Amino acid sequence: MHAKTDSEVTSLAASSPPRSPRRPFYYVMSPSQHDQEKLSITSSPPSSPFHHHCHVSSSIHHSRESTSAHFSSSLWNGPWKKLSSPRRSSVHGEDQDEDDDQEEEERRLGTRCYAFLFFLAFFIIFSFFSLVLWGASRAYPPKISVQSIVFESYNIHPGLDWSGVPTKMLTLNSTVKISFENPATFFGVRVSSTPLELFFSDLPVATGHMKEFYQRRKSKRVVTVKVAAKQIPLYGGGVAFTSVRDGGAAANVPLNLTFVVRSRARVLGKLVKSKFYRRIRCLLHFREMRLRRPLDLSRACLYRS
Repeated sequence: MHAKTDSEVTSLAASSPPRSPRRPFYYVMSPSQHDQEKLSITSSPPSSPFHHHCHVSSSIHHSRESTSAHFSSSLWNGPWKKLSSPRRSSVHGEDQDEDDDQEEEERRLGTRCYAFLFFLAFFIIFSFFSLVLWGASRAYPPKISVQSIVFESYNIHPGLDWSGVPTKMLTLNSTVKISFENPATFFGVRVSSTPLELFFSDLPVATGHMKEFYQRRKSKRVVTVKVAAKQIPLYGGGVAFTSVRDGGAAANVPLNLTFVVRSRARVLGKLVKSKFYRRIRCLLHFREMRLRRPLDLSRACLYRS
């Protein structure tokens, strides 16, 4: 190589044009779709040697971005979408099952509500109907009347009670006739009674039992009950009981006949029942001289419910 002289360096420097300073450049990315993305490059004069280099690099960068965007789009719309769709369908199926279960539960709840309302309405209607029947049955109480009593035998004699105390002993036989009528038009009654008792003051002297029976609707019968006393100690009350057989006066003793008649009506089987109670008390006089003669009691008795 030959060393350049100062004159040559000076001539080269004078002949070559002065270089312009570099201007900064920047990229503008368009926010459009990936297949339409473009890169704008703004720089100093297009004839600059750096313009070609920047243009080439921007084109390469743009092609890489387009390729990557296209690849990612193909992956999203391709097999990955197919893989993700079953999960979405399964989630949708689970939601559908939950909706079906909720609808089924609401349907069951509605059925239960309807059943409850039906039974409640049926209970109210049946209760009202039963109450009406019960009230109607109360308007048909049985008609009871004590007709007569007949004393068949009478015997008074001294004796000993169960503890050995000497006193007068009474033996008595009688028959009571009772008329019973059931005026009801749609139910029968079953009739029973407490023991029929004859009292002298507060001392019971004779007892009888009426058999239970069934009385059909709109029917009537006469019931006979045996009321008797056998070897009943009279203690202090024996003074009133005398007998012509013993040479005394004929007996004339006030007595009370008391008992309660119970009538039970089944208006609607065992569901609706009506009960009627009749408390009866008859005031009479036992006369030894009227043995075996009926004693009219139709006006001698008191009836209370």
